[in-house]
Amino acid sequence: MTQVIEALEKETDASISDHGIEMLLTPKWVRVYFGGEFIADSKHVILLRQKGRPPVYYFPKEDVRMDFLKETGRKGKFEGLGKSSFWTVKVGDNVAENAAWSISEPTPEAADIEGYIAFKWREIDAWFEEDEEVYVHPRDPYTRIDVIQSSRHVRVVIAGETVAETSRPVLLFETGLPTRYYIPKVDVRLDLLQPSDTHSECPYKGVASYYSVKAGDKVAKDIAWYYPFPHAEVAKIQNLIAFYDEKVEAVYVDGEEQEKPKTHWS
Repeated sequence: MTQVIEALEKETDASISDHGIEMLLTPKWVRVYFGGEFIADSKHVILLRQKGRPPVYYFPKEDVRMDFLKETGRKGKFEGLGKSSFWTVKVGDNVAENAAWSISEPTPEAADIEGYIAFKWREIDAWFEEDEEVYVHPRDPYTRIDVIQSSRHVRVVIAGETVAETSRPVLLFETGLPTRYYIPKVDVRLDLLQPSDTHSECPYKGVASYYSVKAGDKVAKDIAWYYPFPHAEVAKIQNLIAFYDEKVEAVYVDGEEQEKPKTHWS
């Protein structure tokens, strides 16, 4: 079975308050699809940003199919937000236990989402912003991605082997993450690459497939990836190969060895 893992995106904390949260009335039309029905459909969604966590959509109750929700009696407390109540989502034979919640007793800072409903992302069949499906979590408006063609000389070394070398990389700059060097396949030692069953999803780029690299007598598992069908906004990286700079032996750019970035993939 194909292993699907989340690519955890590091969120920028720009504009988040000293208490760790920010609420934005998003202009996007957002819909939640479960069991063959749109159980939430709204053009008045609040996007909650909270320091160190992915963004969350909160829907006005009038834009939620409450006939598909049944309150379970489960209570909880969300740090910085207040006390919460939970619902099970049931559409026909499709059931997601405790997959929806609301902040029933909000903190003063979270008062704007009182009475709003949120859903557990992974329990839902599909999410849409306008007419495009969205993966992993809502797109953060403070995360920017620039994809730029370059003539820098990039060389990637793993276990003493030069596994990629190019003077025509595509550089991807993403808020809060290190620069990623996407390299044409003809400039990669494909004989050292082993296809992996691993895939990851990114809300900004799409679904990635992975390679392990066999160099010397070692196999570096899932150390490289590519996007066969990236989102249109980042189409220039399609089928180009990137490596975890954190995990390879060395990356040289214009002859200079790069300092290894420190991320949660390190």
